Amino acid sequence: MINSPLPRLFRGALLTSALFAAAVQAQDYPPAIQSLVQQGVKVVDSFDAPGGMTGYVGEMQGRSLAFYLTPDGNHVIVGTLLDEEGNNLSAASIQELIEGPKFAEAWPQLEDSNWVQDGSSDADTIIYTFTDPNCPYCYRFRQQAKPWIEAGDVQLRHILVGILKEDSLTKAATILGSENPEEALHDHQASYQQGGIEVDRKLVSAAHMDVKANNRLMQELGLRATPSTLYKDKDGKVIMVQGLPNPQALERMMGPKP
Repeated sequence: MINSPLPRLFRGALLTSALFAAAVQAQDYPPAIQSLVQQGVKVVDSFDAPGGMTGYVGEMQGRSLAFYLTPDGNHVIVGTLLDEEGNNLSAASIQELIEGPKFAEAWPQLEDSNWVQDGSSDADTIIYTFTDPNCPYCYRFRQQAKPWIEAGDVQLRHILVGILKEDSLTKAATILGSENPEEALHDHQASYQQGGIEVDRKLVSAAHMDVKANNRLMQELGLRATPSTLYKDKDGKVIMVQGLPNPQALERMMGPKP
């Protein structure tokens, strides 16, 4: 089953030089795939797909996508491929061929970013999450993770960003610039529903560039929502979950609930 029509991928004109480069790349692909390449899609890899189709994964404007060439070679379908049980085969292909390698390469950048520790230093599981102080889903994610954090099983590392509201950056910088950022983060979470931490201009002055660096890292990784969370699975593969994880994703990320 194929779900979702062609997204709004192909708006706007491309520069002549970009068209020429795409045309050179496209000549190696069947015509139906060439049409996508000429419109700005970068093909990353191909694979055998169900139903005799050939699957492809690619990127356009920093976004990952999957598309499928029909057996006659004359048509290409862009969208989500589901199996008979409703499993998202497109997401699995994108994770394996694009996002996994990209985020594995980026893992050292996460380690070197400006993050706030939330949980035990002895925790077996380290999880990085891009957190905006004004993000309700970040707040809810922290509430969901509380049992694992309090049990000492998980350490969240909040990469604080300021992207959602006018005072997101100043709140993030106040937390990050505090003498005890973890305590400041907890104070913010405890008062989140009342507006969160009170902005301290001196702390903002000291830490606002660190928050801006986190913003740039998030943008460079192509992440567009908070929370965006990255962790290593049992095989050491880096997995990214964008948005609020569902209960199944939460246990895959953190292990059985304590």
